[in-house]
Amino acid sequence: MHPFRCFFLFLGIFQLWSCESSDPISLIITNGNIATVAPQPIPAEAIAISEGRIVALGTNEEMLARKGPETKLIDARGKFVMPGFIEGHGHFSMLGESMINLNFLNTDSWEEILAMVAEKVQDLPPGVWIEGRGWHQEKWDSLPNRQWEGYPFHDELSALTPDNPVLLKHASGHSSFANARAMQAAGISSETPDPTGGAIVRDNTGRPIGVFEERAQDAIYRALRDYEAQKDPAALHQDWLRAIELAQQECLQKGITTFQDAGSKFYEIENYQHLAEQAQLRLRLWVMVRHSYEEMKDQLDRFPILDVGNHFFSCRAIKTEVDGALGSFGAWLLRPYADKVHFVGQNTTEISEVERIAGLAQARNMQLCIHAIGDRANREVLDIIQTKVDQKTIPEDHRWRIEHAQHLHPRDIPRFNELGVIASMQGVHCTSDAPFVVDRLGVERAAKGAYAWRSLLDSGAQIANVTDAPVEDVDPLRSFYASVTRKRADNGLEFFTKQKMTRAEALHSYTLGNAYAGFEEALKGSLEVGKLADIVILSNDLLTCTDEEILTAKVLYTIVGGRIEYQAEE
Repeated sequence: MHPFRCFFLFLGIFQLWSCESSDPISLIITNGNIATVAPQPIPAEAIAISEGRIVALGTNEEMLARKGPETKLIDARGKFVMPGFIEGHGHFSMLGESMINLNFLNTDSWEEILAMVAEKVQDLPPGVWIEGRGWHQEKWDSLPNRQWEGYPFHDELSALTPDNPVLLKHASGHSSFANARAMQAAGISSETPDPTGGAIVRDNTGRPIGVFEERAQDAIYRALRDYEAQKDPAALHQDWLRAIELAQQECLQKGITTFQDAGSKFYEIENYQHLAEQAQLRLRLWVMVRHSYEEMKDQLDRFPILDVGNHFFSCRAIKTEVDGALGSFGAWLLRPYADKVHFVGQNTTEISEVERIAGLAQARNMQLCIHAIGDRANREVLDIIQTKVDQKTIPEDHRWRIEHAQHLHPRDIPRFNELGVIASMQGVHCTSDAPFVVDRLGVERAAKGAYAWRSLLDSGAQIANVTDAPVEDVDPLRSFYASVTRKRADNGLEFFTKQKMTRAEALHSYTLGNAYAGFEEALKGSLEVGKLADIVILSNDLLTCTDEEILTAKVLYTIVGGRIEYQAEE
């Protein structure tokens, strides 16, 4: 090698490790088992931080030599130091609300849910709505005494709550359970027709049992919004702020430094931007705006919104959807459900509407993020993007995303890489849904196309890893475990393990992969000089510990912009 070329190669490597700065060093982390997740390995045991950025990586001695009188020190004591987890698809305000309202994620039966509602209603005056979320009939230990297609009837719930409307959202968010008072407020009766893209579940006499799938939920939610409209706006805003603070606390204690929110309304986006401007966000938010085409077409002049409050808030994407969820028979399939013959799921948003929204994203140079779970839904989305790519009407590096991409026809798997489409997938959904996926799809479809991480990665596709909180617990360690084992933590049930990721792939998918999925890989996702100092210290090494030790790992520190936002108790 030419000596000058060798010199510049050495210089380039050195600049990866260190940069000179006149700003004081605010924090030094020493004695770390550091996983930088950088494209090129950077050997280091210590990190120096200044002005919220990483300014150097190297030995303990080199970093401590830069210590000033105000420098804070963290001795990692050999623990695992990594980039902060990025939640690649969740619902931030809903996560906070789930911590205020009834939460059924860990319930095992309809009877347990009834008991929680009965306790809640004791303290409420008549007319106050009761809200909850997280039930999933496929995950109960036993069926209710009276049930229809696995769903309970509303009668017991209605008897417990004669004076209070009740709305209990399914874990997936794609169906809801309502009592008689809520159905009355919504004007629902046996004569109410099913809306396009949804179904009112009825017994054999045509009577609604209380379950509303996909777009059929809208009537109940309109009644809830009418109730909320009677409240003091200032009180509603304080409730919202309380939910946001709870969501921040929950994420930070689980090592999440950036949260990609999968669909917020204009008023929430304004609130988030204000919080960022006032330095009141403790973790970073990357948000998709979600409205109908008509609501958005004249309201996007100020979008995209980028890097507000020193990179604490951005809204650079638009969210829409084409189908529902597999658990509520809403996933749109190419062939009928194995356990619901002659039914192929729901197309919840007309393709023409999705195409119009795609035009808005194209015009504003925003990412388009489309919810698609079933193989028909994924193919329809890929076809929309194929047209844009072929016509060269979107940039080559558009990074449009399919949110979930759960069930794919094998023929469509290579199209993700060919079209530059990011598969934003939930590792934990695989194991959470495992008990019923084969029932819904049959063995062949489940084996070849369900949560096909290995096939997508081998084809060259980019994968983002997420939990879809509050559909699942926001804990990234559970999703990481599911990604590398495809095994349920509670009973060891394995789900087609040939499709699992390696440890390194899963770590990348939860850090630099998610940063890439938001056009933020130059800012975050790896521990490199110049990047934001968003760092997590864990008790266990995710790359070498046993599978079981992934689940027992503890978050010791969560650092956002060089500031310690969470520290575990000694």
